[in-house]
Amino acid sequence: MYDMNNLKALPNLGKNANEAMKAFQALDSIALADGAISKKNKELIAIAVALTTQCPYCLEIHKKHAIDAGATNEELAEVTFVAAALRAGAAVVHGTHLM
Repeated sequence: MYDMNNLKALPNLGKNANEAMKAFQALDSIALADGAISKKNKELIAIAVALTTQCPYCLEIHKKHAIDAGATNEELAEVTFVAAALRAGAAVVHGTHLM
């Protein structure tokens, strides 16, 4: 189901929802640009979110962008465990609903 070649259909999606696609692309570009948070750190945040949502497309895309922005393997490893800790923490605190 997940095949990076599926991303080749994005132009067709955009053609059929042009204004929404343009708005999404503008938001994506602005949100991930250098600002108060560096592009590298934003890409590491994106990876943590992608690990949590388990989106293989986002993982692949943001890994490349993070490396291009200077992220190291050590940073990629640490961000993996940040995401793991948050997922585990969410399960623990949701367990309070069972009590």
